[in-house]
Amino acid sequence: MSFVTLKEILRGTRENGYAVGAFNFNSYEDVQGIINGAVAKNAPVIVMASMGAVKYIGLKATAYMVRGIAESAEIPVCLHLDHATDLDLIRKCIDVGFTSVMIDASMKSYEENIQETASIVAYAKKMGCSVEAELGRVGGREEEVIVDEASAAFTNPEDVPDFVKRTGIDALAIAFGTAHGFYKKEPKLDYERIAAIAEITEIPLVMHGGTGVSEEGFRKAIRNGISKVNVGTELKATYVSAIRDVTAKNPGEGDPRKYMCSVKQDCSEVVQRKIDIFGCAGRG
Repeated sequence: MSFVTLKEILRGTRENGYAVGAFNFNSYEDVQGIINGAVAKNAPVIVMASMGAVKYIGLKATAYMVRGIAESAEIPVCLHLDHATDLDLIRKCIDVGFTSVMIDASMKSYEENIQETASIVAYAKKMGCSVEAELGRVGGREEEVIVDEASAAFTNPEDVPDFVKRTGIDALAIAFGTAHGFYKKEPKLDYERIAAIAEITEIPLVMHGGTGVSEEGFRKAIRNGISKVNVGTELKATYVSAIRDVTAKNPGEGDPRKYMCSVKQDCSEVVQRKIDIFGCAGRG
């Protein structure tokens, strides 16, 4: 298998009671660890680049790097642009071969959100690319996107059918109590809101702010209708921790591959644990 779209990789998730993990990466080593973890579990996987990651790695380098790794992996791999607010960058990612993009116009008015999202959908469909959008506002910080607790607004189920119809999106990120980054206290998630939205639309629903949610919290969200779960902060912390561990145990180590092997292995293990929780093992 090689690249597939978000629409393809999420097909059948709700009907079969599982979700596909979507994992943020920042370099070659963690994206390889993510895909290795999915291969070990024979699971489909979504690898996500933030706007910051694309700028850091390079636009073409990001797309070609992931495509190269994916082509040797016999599982479905979706390359997704996460939480993008720059319309020009979104179009460039579509042009260079991303199979999915997320436009985040959730900080704008409802009508502006629809207008900007619909414009990206029209552009993406010409290139066979899927589009995710956000309705409501997920709290916390996702690099350039910052939503404080007071500004975080839960998704109104009544708005969903109209938003989906007028935008033509392939997946919808909803706000129901999660937040980006590490939680300062146990989140209170509105599972009934997920179920209410799933009841009125067939569009795959996306959970952002997955780091720190309990195993049962994930499973309950998936049972109620979540099809895609984003995990970013935990992998970033794992990456840094792996390098620190090697440095502490072997302060004289001069081979960079010894550091980066630990990054790949530790990230792979995180992904495998999440895949078991999300129920998508064996579905590759």
